[in-house]
Amino acid sequence: MSPPLYVRWSHEGSTNISDSDSEEEPKLPLNHFYPYIRCALCCGFLIDATTITECLHTFCKSCIVKHFFYSNRCPTCNIVVHQTQPLYNIRPDRQLQDIVYKMVPFLEEFEREQVCNFYKDRGLEVPKPVVVSPPCPVVLKRQKKENIPPSVFTIPPELDVSLLLEFVGAEEGINNYKPLERRYVRVSGEATVRHVELFIRRKMELSSTCQVDVVCGDHLLDHFQALKDIQNSVGEEALQDGLLVLHFGLVLPSQS
Repeated sequence: MSPPLYVRWSHEGSTNISDSDSEEEPKLPLNHFYPYIRCALCCGFLIDATTITECLHTFCKSCIVKHFFYSNRCPTCNIVVHQTQPLYNIRPDRQLQDIVYKMVPFLEEFEREQVCNFYKDRGLEVPKPVVVSPPCPVVLKRQKKENIPPSVFTIPPELDVSLLLEFVGAEEGINNYKPLERRYVRVSGEATVRHVELFIRRKMELSSTCQVDVVCGDHLLDHFQALKDIQNSVGEEALQDGLLVLHFGLVLPSQS
């Protein structure tokens, strides 16, 4: 069995990995730092460390992106990251990633090898590493406000209703459908329940014989009702964290 790994702290503030034989400086087992250098979603060491700006919890980039397909809350503290676009509020944490690579031996080399194998197995060109150029002298210039590009994350004002689509189940006999992966949708308030039904049908690949019933609160909605009117009439009891909650189920058409 190989000896346990320790993190040795030097007086200059840098970290080094050493075996248990060295007694020059104070050292701690690497597993003491696991809560700070491992991802809470995959339980592996952080890769492409990405931090949520609202609560500063950090995860692997691929893990947190997949998580936001199904939820808009932080996996650790459960706060709402963003009502409709949680990916807007995450940022790469390069300093933490550098610390992880320095503390875990061979992790960076192993990850680089994994990336190369991924591209080679698919016959794709391996991306070249980014070369960081030395900093140049900064020349301050006054810029006119009209030359500043608008934010790429600006949400169009006409998309003024945020939906949370909750699937409540399907009637017995309805089996061939896909799960709805995108439960959070931002749409125009002029859209109707019929538009929501068509969205659900396309995403879940429903057959034409299947009927979609949409409910808000205790009200079964008609196809012609506009979402803005529903939100105004039902009130706060139909909202959750600012989202209009619509429950829907799959039923067989009634036979007269």
